[in-house]
Amino acid sequence: MTKEDEQLLMQQLIDPKTQRTAFERLVREYSEQLYWQVRRMVLNHDDANDVMQNVFLKAWSHLGDFHHDAKISTWLYRIAVNESLDFLRRQKNQLVVSADDQSHNISQTLMADRYFDGDDTQALLQEAIAQLPEVQRTVFNLRYFDDMKYSEISKLLDTSEGALKASYHIAVKKISDFFKLRD
Repeated sequence: MTKEDEQLLMQQLIDPKTQRTAFERLVREYSEQLYWQVRRMVLNHDDANDVMQNVFLKAWSHLGDFHHDAKISTWLYRIAVNESLDFLRRQKNQLVVSADDQSHNISQTLMADRYFDGDDTQALLQEAIAQLPEVQRTVFNLRYFDDMKYSEISKLLDTSEGALKASYHIAVKKISDFFKLRD
């Protein structure tokens, strides 16, 4: 979306007469990229759809809170990341299992998911990512899969670029070590 398109969309989101149509456009425009961000965090298609519903409900109910100096995509990504993390925390509180059982469960769940189109290596990568602490996992997903710049991630997560770079490099090292142990 161009900067001009985004500015027009923001104006339409403010105007009660065009707000609903503009929000429908926002959903169409950002659904796919947000879905994949959420999916990489929660792993399961059905869970990702549930989180996405919450993302857009929260965005709709908080339109008035949107700071118009920020990009719409950054605002939506922040909501999506926070909703995904909340989902994972709730899920973690419901299930108390060992790390090995959880990792094995992630691989099995992914391979059994009819929407998962990866191979064993992709499942192992997701297993390695799932073992990372929340912040490292989030930074890795945004940087590696979405090719997001550190400056954008910094705005999204409200942290310094230096801290993000450190988190990313530590995550890469942990993932690399995970695969070395599998050899």
